[in-house]
Formats: sequence, structure tokens, C-alpha cells
Amino acid sequence: MKNKSNLFRLALLVIVIGVSTAVSAAVNPPKQVKILVFFETKGFYHSSIPVAVAALQKLGQSNNMLVDTTSESATFLQPNLDTYSAIVFMSTTGDVFNEAEQAAFKKYINNGGGFVGIHAATDTEYGWPWYNQLVGGYFKSHPKQQEAVLNIVDGNHKSTKHLPAQWKRFDEWYNFKDMQPGLHILINIDEKSYEGGEMGASHPMAWYHKFDGGKAFYTELGHTNESFSDPLFLIHILGGIQYAAK
Repeated sequence: MKNKSNLFRLALLVIVIGVSTAVSAAVNPPKQVKILVFFETKGFYHSSIPVAVAALQKLGQSNNMLVDTTSESATFLQPNLDTYSAIVFMSTTGDVFNEAEQAAFKKYINNGGGFVGIHAATDTEYGWPWYNQLVGGYFKSHPKQQEAVLNIVDGNHKSTKHLPAQWKRFDEWYNFKDMQPGLHILINIDEKSYEGGEMGASHPMAWYHKFDGGKAFYTELGHTNESFSDPLFLIHILGGIQYAAK
């Protein structure tokens, strides 16, 4: 009888702890992350942008993220910019900011804001050296879309810990120029696995760093529509957002 009594008390304790945890979660829910997805283009327009934006909205719904979207750079002049944990540049291209908008975005980063660049974010603001330092490099060229092998350099980061050591996938592969020092490289591409690489043995495809008060994450992947239905790629992006979010 004593053993039965002890088992009953243990079961009751488990129930009480479970109820208490549930109540605590209801009273103190995890803080919702709020991000802004920015996709203005003044150069090439990627047809994958609407698919990408929809995928990020869906990703937000399942990961406690409020996802706002805009294709207007004037949004950066609104006083609520600092309420965003991170700003995602989704295949932006060209000279998208005027001087006032540049100043507002720089202030956001200076105040601890997070930047996430996806694919053509490196094909943006060529005349603004500060942006080059933030994003980490500029687009130079690319060969035809094809399958290639990506080597995971750092498998401990939020954006890469779920990936295989060698990740074979189809996409559009950039060559870069004006690469910045101090970047923490996450993924390199194996130039022997495809045609058109121009950077040699060290050809980064994803990286992160702290910069000027904030955090920045960039991934070159994401040209194709199919990328945004690939769970491995979506978790890769989510990890980048989680890293950059202030």
C-alpha cells in the first residue's frame, strides 16, 4: 500500500508541475519576434520574391515571429523602425536608399538592430561603402544555374547545425568582389563541383559578423522558387534571423 501511495503522490506531482508550467507559459508567453522583410528593387527583379515573402510569412506563423513586409524604402523613415528585431533584405537590387533612408537604416544598426541579407542583397547599394561592410561583399557575376556541392565550414551555428556536412543543391551561384575582413564563414562552395566559380578554394556562400553595433547574417542561396519550399533552406534562413535578431 505504501508503494501505491508513493506512486500516486508522484503522479499527482507530475500533474501539478505540468499544470503549473502550462499556466506559467500562458501568463508569460515567449516574446514575439518582429521582423521586416524589405524587397525593393532598382535593378534585376527576382521572380522568386513573392514566393520568398510568402514563405517567410508562413515561417513566422510557426515560429512566433510577426512578419511585416515592404517594397518601399521610405518605410525606413518611420519612427517604429527600432521595434523590429531584424530586417531581412530579400533579393534587393540597385540603389534603393536616398541619403535620409541610409541614415535611418545606419542608426537602426547602430542601436543594435539585426540585418539578414538573402541572395541579391549583395547586389545592392554599390555606392555606399558602409553597406558593403555590413553585408560583407558585393555581387560580381554568376554562371548558369546548376547543381553544386556546399561544404559546411561551421556546423554549430543556428543556421547550419541541421545541414549535412556536404550539401548538394541546385541554385544560382554568385562570385563576389570587395569581400570584407572579419567575416565568420559558415558555408563554402566547392568550385570543383560546378562550372563558373572564380574565387578558388575559399569561396564563401554564407557568413555572419557583428558590425557597427548590430549583427549581420548573409546567405547567397535563394534565387530559385524551389528554394523557398526546401525545409533545409528555410531552417537555414530561420537560424540566420534568430542570430541577427536583437
